[in-house]
Amino acid sequence: MSLHRFISGCRFASLLGVLALVGCATDPQPRPDSGQADSQVPAEGQPIETRDVPARALTLFEQAVAAMASGDSIDAELRFQEFLLQYPEYASAHVNLAIIFTARGDDQAAEKSLADALAVSPDYPQALNQLGMLLRRQGKFQEAEAAYLKAVTARPNYALAHYNLGVLNDLYLQRLDVALSHYERYQELTDADKQVSRWIADLKRRITATQRSANVTE
Repeated sequence: MSLHRFISGCRFASLLGVLALVGCATDPQPRPDSGQADSQVPAEGQPIETRDVPARALTLFEQAVAAMASGDSIDAELRFQEFLLQYPEYASAHVNLAIIFTARGDDQAAEKSLADALAVSPDYPQALNQLGMLLRRQGKFQEAEAAYLKAVTARPNYALAHYNLGVLNDLYLQRLDVALSHYERYQELTDADKQVSRWIADLKRRITATQRSANVTE
């Protein structure tokens, strides 16, 4: 097995959320959360919180988020649905439902919730990022890229969307230069991620090797 295929295999497994991967000399999972208030982004599967929920509704929303974070998806779903019956205009609740449905493998319900979120807020970055992940899993890579790009246009410091653009261009679209730029932007927005640093180094080597091969054949 070539080094490139070995590294890419580890990267792909990490993308799928494997927490412990025997044989890959990498950190078990990327950490797409900077912990900084201005650039904090939720990891895949984590609840999205919001600051614009009115005080009278905040308790119900927080209870739903807490249930989701604890892994009680049934309770979380019921609480988000109850919240949305009263406050359907808050896109973050729709996105959280989409995350719950995605974890269950119900892409149809997830897509409906994301459509509801984007109907409320067409440029909502978290909804666009989740839509990009859904489209990527369906093999719709160009549509996924468009969703991710719209997310980073709406919020240029949205680190997880840059991460996902890096993965999409690296593993699926084979645009190494574009992947590198998004991985590097992700690194700028977060604490140094050792795993992504390795991916960046690998991409730079591959790009250099490709350029050398092109020069030789000219």
